[in-house]
Order: sequence, then structure tokens, then C-alpha cells
Amino acid sequence: MLNRIEKYCVENRTVMYRLAYGYTKNRDDALDVVSDAVLRALTTKSAPRGEELKPWFYGIVVSAALDFLRKRKDRANIEGGDALMNIPASGDNAPDEDLMEAVNRLPEPDRTIIMLRFFEDLKIEDVAKATNLRVSTTKTRLYAALKKMRGFSQLAEYAKNTATM
Repeated sequence: MLNRIEKYCVENRTVMYRLAYGYTKNRDDALDVVSDAVLRALTTKSAPRGEELKPWFYGIVVSAALDFLRKRKDRANIEGGDALMNIPASGDNAPDEDLMEAVNRLPEPDRTIIMLRFFEDLKIEDVAKATNLRVSTTKTRLYAALKKMRGFSQLAEYAKNTATM
């Protein structure tokens, strides 16, 4: 018989993987992050009940992904390699690439809020719980991140127009 956290993990494994992949951009790394998040969730003594479980678990996955990226960045710096890699833009053959490039250019806290709100379709209140922020702070950061992304889009459009002149 599965307990409620085990059941939640099994039922939402695809969602957890998708969120982890959004950070790592690598299948194996995303699976490592999900494994770490599940382990963290199963070994906690303070899991919430009911509707609170979803944002709590998203917070665990985000935390595990960020920890993984920090470790990878530290390892890359020690080994003399490059730091984190983002999705490269490769022209107009995929419209989502421009969106992902804009999301990847955001600073970490803003990127997390955008991913949870729009890619995972969480309510603002749940995003706030997952990121341990107040709702008002979450809204402010969300709108600031969207404004930054619009700026990236305008810069990209300007660059395309000046390149063709």
C-alpha cells in the first residue's frame, strides 16, 4: 500500500520530469533531479496535507534542480569547463526556441516563477508557496520577468532588422 507521498510521486512523475528537464536540459540529469526530489519528499517529516502537497512538491523539485545545477557549475569551474548551458537559438525553424531562449536569459528566481506559472500552470498562490515567497512578491517578480522577456524579444527583433539592412 502506497502512502500519499508515494502515490503523488507515481501519479505526477511526468510533471516532475518535465520541470526538472526545464532546468537541466538533459534527460539523465533530469532523472537524477527527480530521484533526488522523491528521496527528499519521502524522507521528510513535515509533508503537508491535501491541496498543499502540490506546491510543496514543486518546491522540492525546484530546490533539487537548483542544487544539481550549482553542483554542476562548481564542478565545471573546478575542471575549467564552461558553466551552465542554455538552449541555443537556431533561427526561425522552431517558434518555441525564441521563448525558451528568453526564459533561459532570465535570472534564476524569475525563471523559476515563469516556469511554474506558465509551463506548469500553477496558480500564483501555489507558485508563491513553492518558492517560499509572499503572493505580492511573486506577482511583482512575475510581471518584472515578463517585462524583461518582452525586452529580450524587442532586442532580437531589432537585431534581425538591422542585420538585413
